[in-house]
Amino acid sequence: MMNEKVETIMIKDLITLGPESTVAHAVEIFKGKRIHHIPIVDEGKLVGLVTTHDLWNKQIAHDAYDATMIKDIMSKKLVKLDPDDKVGTAAELFLDNRFHALPVVKEDNFLVGLVTTFDVLRYEFKREYTDAILYKDILDNGIEAAHQE
Repeated sequence: MMNEKVETIMIKDLITLGPESTVAHAVEIFKGKRIHHIPIVDEGKLVGLVTTHDLWNKQIAHDAYDATMIKDIMSKKLVKLDPDDKVGTAAELFLDNRFHALPVVKEDNFLVGLVTTFDVLRYEFKREYTDAILYKDILDNGIEAAHQE
């Protein structure tokens, strides 16, 4: 049931930032795009991940957002997936480690996507309820549309 490749459900049209970006820029994206995870890349290679939880956990004062760099708060030790890994692998990692996003990288740490707990839930929901009505707009508009609202 969860043997499909993760590349079939991953978000491909990603919003990313560089390590020299400011926390203010990340907050603007979090609020404007209604997302919770931003991969941090340097020349296409994944170097970190910043989340809304990072902002809360680091207790950065609002007046310090412009002066604080993403590289100073981002998570650098990341669990990553390969595009050929299975959806079930992502689900198991989410359950075991209690985080909500996994970057998907190819060789040389080149970022190609992101899988969230929402993506796995939607995948399983669509398999079980093919004629859903309540969340039809989210299910029909594709993976990227749900993350770009």
